[in-house]
Amino acid sequence: MNLAVLGAQWGDEGKGKIVDLLTPHFEIVARYQGGHNAGHTVYVNGRKFVLHLIPSGILHDGVMCVIGNGLVIDLRALFTEVDDLARMGIDVDGRLAVSEKAHLILPYHRELDVLSEARRGERKIGTTSRGIGPAYEDKIARRGIRAGDLADPQALEHGVRENVNARNRLVQETTMDWRAVLDQLLTDGERLKPWIRDVSLMLSEAMRQGQTILFEGAQGTLLDIDHGTYPYVTSSNASIGGVCTGLGVGPRMIGAVLGVAKAYTTRVGEGPLPTELTGEMGKRLRDSGNEYGAVTGRPRRCGWYDAVAIRYSVRINGLDALALTKLDVLDGLERIDICTAYRVGGQTLTELPSDVSRLSQCEPLYESMPGWSSPTKGLRRFADLPDAARRYVARLEDVSGIPAAIISTGSDRTETILRHDVLADCRLPDFQDA
Repeated sequence: MNLAVLGAQWGDEGKGKIVDLLTPHFEIVARYQGGHNAGHTVYVNGRKFVLHLIPSGILHDGVMCVIGNGLVIDLRALFTEVDDLARMGIDVDGRLAVSEKAHLILPYHRELDVLSEARRGERKIGTTSRGIGPAYEDKIARRGIRAGDLADPQALEHGVRENVNARNRLVQETTMDWRAVLDQLLTDGERLKPWIRDVSLMLSEAMRQGQTILFEGAQGTLLDIDHGTYPYVTSSNASIGGVCTGLGVGPRMIGAVLGVAKAYTTRVGEGPLPTELTGEMGKRLRDSGNEYGAVTGRPRRCGWYDAVAIRYSVRINGLDALALTKLDVLDGLERIDICTAYRVGGQTLTELPSDVSRLSQCEPLYESMPGWSSPTKGLRRFADLPDAARRYVARLEDVSGIPAAIISTGSDRTETILRHDVLADCRLPDFQDA
């Protein structure tokens, strides 16, 4: 069965660990959207790996990793990541495929990203300023440069020249040389060439041969360009629809969907976060959870678990189950709150408002549960969790409307609880040896 793993909150849920954990049960791991604004952190035997473009399955020998057409790729960032992995003993040769239809991030995209954010003033989005948004803009405007274009120098020259000249008309303080951009692309194209594939055809043939695929998302549902808290979102479809458009596979090829969510809530950048804690408790969650962006190092905004947001993700994605991460961060708290609804304008809301200005005005309605003093870190059996922790998980399942099939109790791949009864009930693969 093919499985999609995606974020059920505002990103940074721990998808990298979950994908890495489950990878041995699949032949292919395929990333379907985003760019190097993603930061998937994986800990293996005390070693830290941070992946931005390459799927988290790359840490397992023999697994093919695919970068789909739904991504935008900064080739310098990709090559840096490949070289960093090589220095850590991870060889990607023969195990990495890049869609010929994936669009490329070029130097002018990064410049325009910084310029666009500066011009927004108080309405800034909080982007990583890595050129992601402008590259997607060029894609939609049908003037983008794709990986497959590198095989046609004449057409590539025309596209680069036109785009750089457009940049120069917009940014008149400096002038960019299109020839230098083209020369670098041609050089980079030689290195990229062995990895370029028709990814849609490749995945179709693999499935016909009985191989299974783990679809990996980046960011989170509430950052989705269509279904997130617009305009404070990313530039791609991080929700389930992105699998089909970002890899060229049919919806029936997705056997099950696993949403990843923290046992509390975090967000990086601007935009509403109804359960945000700005005082000591927010600092406590940030410090205990090491809540700093893997890409930018920015501190994450922290808050209590938001079941309204999770229920929305369940509906949008058709989630079969949750992988609940960072339960151990809540160890030692006397009381833990859960947001079950919002109040705004005298009304009680149990569904996420689509209007971001209204969401910004929402007051979370909480119910409190007792915390636990015994540590959960490193536990691998649900029965070994403190009673209060088990009750907390059960209540999250009740208010979210979805079971927790996997529970992470630490950063290492081994610090994980697999609930085999829940996996069976949800018709998910039973990852016995994960």
